[in-house]
This record gives sequence, C-alpha cells and structure tokens, in this order.
Amino acid sequence: MDAPDTAARILLQADDLGFAHPGHTLFHGLSFAVSPGLTLLCGGDGRGKTTLLRLVAGTLAPSTGHLRRAAPTVFHAEPVDARDDPLTGLAWTDAVARRFPGWDSALHRDLIEGFELDGHLRKELFRLSTGTRRKLWLAAAFASGAALTLLDAPFAALDGPARDLLCELLQDASGHPARAWLVADHALPARLSGVRLAGRIDLGD
Repeated sequence: MDAPDTAARILLQADDLGFAHPGHTLFHGLSFAVSPGLTLLCGGDGRGKTTLLRLVAGTLAPSTGHLRRAAPTVFHAEPVDARDDPLTGLAWTDAVARRFPGWDSALHRDLIEGFELDGHLRKELFRLSTGTRRKLWLAAAFASGAALTLLDAPFAALDGPARDLLCELLQDASGHPARAWLVADHALPARLSGVRLAGRIDLGD
C-alpha cells in the first residue's frame, strides 16, 4: 500500500552511476535515491563528493549509469565561483531569486540577519571572505524553496555563530515533508549526530 507514495516522494534516483577522468575512476556502480529530508554524502578528500553534486545538478555528465531527477527545481551554486566575482551580494541574490518561484523573501531577510550579512550585500563578491560568501550562498539555498538543494562542505570557513545557525537549519531540514537536501561533507558535526537522515551515500575514505 505504501509503495506508490514512497516512489512519488523520490526526488532523485541514481542507477549504476559512474564517473572517471582519463586514467582515474572516481566511483562506479553507484545507486541511490534521495527523498525529502536530509541525505548525507560523505567520503574522504578526492573521492568525488563535489563531482557527484555536479552530476546531480547536471553541470557534468556521468561516464556510466543514469540519473533521474523528479525534483522540479534544484539549487546548486559554487560558493566561490570566479564568474560571480564582479557581482554585488545583492545582484547575485537577485539573480538567484529570479530562478526559483518558491523563493521565500521573509526567510531570506531572517537569514541575512542571522548570518550577519547586512553590511556585505553591497560589496562585490571578490571583496568578501570565503566564509562570508558561503553565508550568502547558504541564505540563498535555504530561502530558494528548491525541491532539491545541494550543499558542498557547507560548514567550511564558517564562524561559530554561523555554524550554530546552520545546524539549526539542517535540523529543521531533516524533517521537511517536501524538500530534500543533499549535503556533501566528511561527516556531520557532533551536534547533528542524532538527526534523522533520509539517506546516506558513502564514497569511502
């Protein structure tokens, strides 16, 4: 009785997925499904976490296997992308917001305050620290309303208060009935050790 509903809730399905550079295979035969809530993509350095997120986003094509995206909207942005350097924080955010019909302006205002970004929005991105750019990216990710949100090492370069806020956001995300978050990192912080995961993808050490 539950199978049709479960299938309808799968926002991403990967079957026998593989990716290889010339002379080097990152992973192969990878199969997984992503449903609403929080899915952890873990693995050691160089094991292909960032590459897998790019495959899911469609900016790279797999070497083998298939990806089926049922999510109508996907949020994926590189926190430090040189192509965005000339944009101000406001211009970058406006461009992102236009791509997502479910953009939550009220939530975004709260996150700008929570991440202490007010004084940085009118600066060009190349003038911002890596941590500040990551905060800007995270505020947009959670406000986007995307059905599937891809986060690559979201805790990197964050200060303590920002890490605390991100933990709260991910705790809430883990229980969301419709949105899915795929988080790539070595592991979740100890504070999130008890959070309920919708899934776990392990690329190995």
